[in-house]
Amino acid sequence: MKITFEYTWPYERMMNDIYIAECPFCKSDNVLTSFKEEQMELAKEGVKQRLIMPCCHGKLTILNADDDYFYTDEKLRGQQ
Repeated sequence: MKITFEYTWPYERMMNDIYIAECPFCKSDNVLTSFKEEQMELAKEGVKQRLIMPCCHGKLTILNADDDYFYTDEKLRGQQ
């Protein structure tokens, strides 16, 4: 399965914390997630992970990750 840009969402890492600059669901700014280092390593290995956004309880299913983006099973860009 090829994942296109519409199915990605950027994140930032500060120390051991994972931030989302803007929630793809409610548009809240600088959202501190509860995503743990173990989950990040599993995501980078291609093991599916779930991220529940603390701002609105929207759910991201992360299929993969790299150093900049989460790759999801949901079209997050161009939906509004």
